[in-house]
Amino acid sequence: MASLINLFRGQVRVRVECAFPERVLNLCGAQDLSFWDLKWESPTAYTCRLSRQDWKRLQKAAAHLDCNFSLVGLEGVPYFLLRFKHRQALVLGLMACALCLFLGSFYIWDFTVVGNETVPTERILRALDKNGVGLGTFGLSLDGEALRNHVLLDLPELSWISVNVSGCRASVEVRERILPPELIDKRVPSNLVARRPGLVLRLQAIGGTACVLPGTSVTEGQLLISGVEDTETVGARVLGGLGTVTARTWYTLRTSVPLTAAQKSYTGEEKTGVSLIIGGRRIKFFTNSSITDTEYDKIVKRTPCSILGVPLPLTVVTETWRFYETVPAARDPAEAEAQAEAILTAQLHEMVDPYGTVRTTLCSSRQKGDVLIVTLSAECEEEIGEKVPIYTE
Repeated sequence: MASLINLFRGQVRVRVECAFPERVLNLCGAQDLSFWDLKWESPTAYTCRLSRQDWKRLQKAAAHLDCNFSLVGLEGVPYFLLRFKHRQALVLGLMACALCLFLGSFYIWDFTVVGNETVPTERILRALDKNGVGLGTFGLSLDGEALRNHVLLDLPELSWISVNVSGCRASVEVRERILPPELIDKRVPSNLVARRPGLVLRLQAIGGTACVLPGTSVTEGQLLISGVEDTETVGARVLGGLGTVTARTWYTLRTSVPLTAAQKSYTGEEKTGVSLIIGGRRIKFFTNSSITDTEYDKIVKRTPCSILGVPLPLTVVTETWRFYETVPAARDPAEAEAQAEAILTAQLHEMVDPYGTVRTTLCSSRQKGDVLIVTLSAECEEEIGEKVPIYTE
């Protein structure tokens, strides 16, 4: 802390040479002059640091002593600012920059959204921008209660939203709405039939009459739980056939993968363009950005600008176009099989996961000409019951 204070008020490093240097030290003690960082260079010379005020007082007090003083260095903020004494334009530029940073800290230049899982961040930011909160919005003018009410009307998937402004950053916290489960009307006459063939493992009838037993093989569309129930008193009555039927099912998925494919061959030619985004406007520093009749990869790199951790409304966008040519190339059968297996596995999980789980899988392949035929066989355990209505007059 003392070092920082000395830098702010300014300090000098002095070299003292005298036949009796201890007289200067005694004089400093008598005049209550502070000095530090004393280093002896020889028995008659040493260097030390003093503040600006004590240096002036030492020069006056040591005028009668036979000693030589020489400045080794001037350090601190006052001496740094004296360098700009004859550079008024630079000083004005620094003051204008500091003023812009100070005023810009009251505006929002950066957004962070947390708490959303299904609602995209872009949609939340568009809803905020629609209600007057975007890049360049004055942070002190936000009305959190009114903003929350308007945004929740635009985004019914959210149950709560809060915008907290800290400097030029806005932190948006949201909570997504948990939708209630769909209610099943047990009074609607219906049957439960098999959605797909399988081997019944467990069956539980909530309403209606069970038509199959565990260990029974069923086909697609077969009646599992009937909504028509016979009674000894009133005869047959129609009600909602509800329940759960868990069965073991089997899947066979097949796809064809060509063993020859087009591959990129980069020509080494590249084109780079730089643009600057100020707030919501984009300024290009290149021309003829449209490229036709050629194949290329476009790589976009965005670099937000900031000073001392404070974000600025400036973003440098670097676009790189890498040109290539397509050439035919042979594919490794093992690599093609692994890629096809990954695709078929993803398709299998998309079909089974809403109803159950995948137990085991087996992948096989055979080559037919330039095509590799990949087959994925799987055994699953899932819910196969499907509710269908009973049409009555």
